[in-house]
Amino acid sequence: MLPLSKIRMVRPLLAGAILASILLCASSAVAQSATPASPQPESVQRFIGMFSDPDVQRFLQQQSEAAKAVTEPPVATPNAEPSFSEFAMRFRVHASGLLGAIQSFPSEMMRGAAILDQDVQANGGTRPIFLVAAFVAVGLAAQWLFWWISAGWRSWMARAPYATVLERVTALTARLLWAACYVLSFGLGSIGFFLLFQWPPVIREIVVGYLFAIVVFRLASALFDVFLAPRAEEGGGFRVVPITSDTAGHWAKRLGYLVGWYAFGWVSIRLLGTLGFSVPARQLAAYSLGLVLLFIGIEAVWRRPSQLAAGQASRIGLRTRNWLWTVYFVAVWLLWVVGAMRLFWIAVVCAALPGAIALTKASVNNILRSSTDEEDGHKKGTVVSVIVERGIRAALIVGAIILLADALDIRLTQMTMQDSPLLRLVRGLLSAGIILLVVDLAWSVVKVLIDRKLGDTEAVLEVGSERERRRTRLRTLLPILRNFLMILFSAVAIMMALSSLGVEIGPLIAGAGVVGVAIGFGAQTVVKDVISGMFYLLDDAFRVGEYIQSGSYKGTVESFSLRSIKLRHQRGAVYIVPFSELGAVQNMSRDWAIEKMTITITYDSDIEKARKIIKKIGLELFEDPEFKPTTIEPLKMQGIDSLGDSGLLLRMKVMTLPGQQFTLKRRALRMIHEAFNENGIKLAVPTVQVSGGRDDAIAAAAQQTLAAHNAATAAGPA
Repeated sequence: MLPLSKIRMVRPLLAGAILASILLCASSAVAQSATPASPQPESVQRFIGMFSDPDVQRFLQQQSEAAKAVTEPPVATPNAEPSFSEFAMRFRVHASGLLGAIQSFPSEMMRGAAILDQDVQANGGTRPIFLVAAFVAVGLAAQWLFWWISAGWRSWMARAPYATVLERVTALTARLLWAACYVLSFGLGSIGFFLLFQWPPVIREIVVGYLFAIVVFRLASALFDVFLAPRAEEGGGFRVVPITSDTAGHWAKRLGYLVGWYAFGWVSIRLLGTLGFSVPARQLAAYSLGLVLLFIGIEAVWRRPSQLAAGQASRIGLRTRNWLWTVYFVAVWLLWVVGAMRLFWIAVVCAALPGAIALTKASVNNILRSSTDEEDGHKKGTVVSVIVERGIRAALIVGAIILLADALDIRLTQMTMQDSPLLRLVRGLLSAGIILLVVDLAWSVVKVLIDRKLGDTEAVLEVGSERERRRTRLRTLLPILRNFLMILFSAVAIMMALSSLGVEIGPLIAGAGVVGVAIGFGAQTVVKDVISGMFYLLDDAFRVGEYIQSGSYKGTVESFSLRSIKLRHQRGAVYIVPFSELGAVQNMSRDWAIEKMTITITYDSDIEKARKIIKKIGLELFEDPEFKPTTIEPLKMQGIDSLGDSGLLLRMKVMTLPGQQFTLKRRALRMIHEAFNENGIKLAVPTVQVSGGRDDAIAAAAQQTLAAHNAATAAGPA
């Protein structure tokens, strides 16, 4: 059987339908008791002859014009600005029509009841209320049958996981499909089964209309149950809107009532037109039914669960907001009643649009959230989330703009010479809003793609690998591409917005070209910097993180703008060099680097032994886990480079990845020094050798002179 809560949710709508049917039945009984007698032929001829009287014809024409003025108030011509006097005239006509409808409503009810009674009698006296109740019961039976058949489906939905985005989307899609089938089974069992039989036209329209209203109410309740999931914490599924269970249950019930009552009222007003009620009478009934919507809205605001902390200040703030919402609802209802539809739609859009955008953003983020997107406390946007969130936001705003344009009688795609300046400005602003939304959506998608790609390049890969070179190139080019696209999108959006405002952008573009040429001549150095930088990037001369040297400037590339490059020297200094001053660039961070070393040994050293020692050290370093990933060719001796003054000059070389040769060089020289000492190979040092003549007397005299000089030096301070 159906849950008791769902049967209770149908009671208000059924009660309204029963009340309307009772009124129709009562009015039909009154119409039966007051059926006029058939006119005599002579009276008919006399009545027809009255139309030839000029006074009668003039009277009928005046009455026809008055009735037309009441039922169809004058509408301002398109593109015209309504004045206060015109609005006052409309209000008087509207108010007089409503007052007349109050007086004529009983007679119109009797006339409608008579029309309904004819179809009731043709149907054997069966009242529409009994037909509605009977086919609602058939629909509930069909719905129970679907509930029983879909037991496996419901069991799977109850166990469905919601950990990942795919699981949440899959489960929500399954729940939405089940809810649609659940309501469809009720619709087929009630409306579909009813249409299998032949019925009088008025009865068919009444029964189908109220059955349709019940279907709309149940469909809205099912959708709110899926998205708000009041029983989510009890295993009832995933809540799309991130709110508490009490809040979800409160709004799911009230929103269902609002939609159900609106559907019931819409069907009732259409049926009044079928029964021959005048436009003012239908408006009077609509305003009366709107009071129920007003009451539901005010009750929902005042009884909504509060998330504020307990305290006097919080309670005062909550009551203030409740009163503001109450005043707003009453003001909107009064605007509708007095016929100020332009102000009505402006007030509705201004209040509903921000809430709808915020609700959409929170819901999309809740559905598409992922633990992998949280890094360092900042949420990373995905392309799907941006497209969905910004797309829905753009659709909501565009829909609001189109609704306001229709309410204000503004044609967004038409502009005439008779348009007033204010009307042109409003049309341009609405069109510019749509353009900016589309450009914002495109820019958001492009920005997220570039940012995600930049995020992927933050991981350090194997030094010198092709993937590492590609990563550094992307980190170099993507920021420039992002800035360029931002400027391009901004320029396009501004130009299109100005065009929608009626500004001729052709002269602006031509003027911008002339100004650009003038600026180019006046700032040739800047233009030269920009163009030089463009060609440096096209030639892939350097990338972020590479060590380059150009003239007296050298350092690691940190970043660059459109006209300059920032180099960080190994001692910490920063060079900001314009591209035009770089000239030839020496890039020391590409592919590989060869480091050459020299060492001098004495002439009496064993050269072959020294060569073997150096080769052994080179192989050890090549197999060392610290240097193996960065060493391309091991250290080896190339031979004797030259015969020096103090010894033999030996040359060695090693090939490594760029920037890794210095560490290996220091380790290799230390190991060579230790190995030469252990194996008796002496490193040559500069020496001075003094040789004398054959005369020993001269040497002795020199010795005495040196000794006397040393003695005098020692006695000097004394």
